[in-house]
Parts: sequence; structure tokens; C-alpha cells
Amino acid sequence: MATLVIVLLAVWLIVAVVGFVFEGLMWLAVVALILFVATAAVGWVRRKAVER
Repeated sequence: MATLVIVLLAVWLIVAVVGFVFEGLMWLAVVALILFVATAAVGWVRRKAVER
């Protein structure tokens, strides 16, 4: 599970960088950043749940 979260975070980060590099794809960067934050939050919550 942790590997999947790390891979998704890397993908969202790469997509965000591509979105910022190409000005016409700014919407892609915004979507990627939202997905990055959501994935990080889900990974953090699940990790905390496993520790309990």
C-alpha cells in the first residue's frame, strides 16, 4: 500500500510540473496538485490507522 501511495505522489508531482511548464496546461497542474494533496492525506490517514 505504501508503494502505491509513493508512486501516485510521484506521478501527481510530475504531472504538476508538466502543467506548470506548459502555460496552456495550467489546469492540469491544478488538478495534479489537488490529487497530490488528496493522495498524501489518504496515505497519512491510513498509516495512522495501522499504527493504532
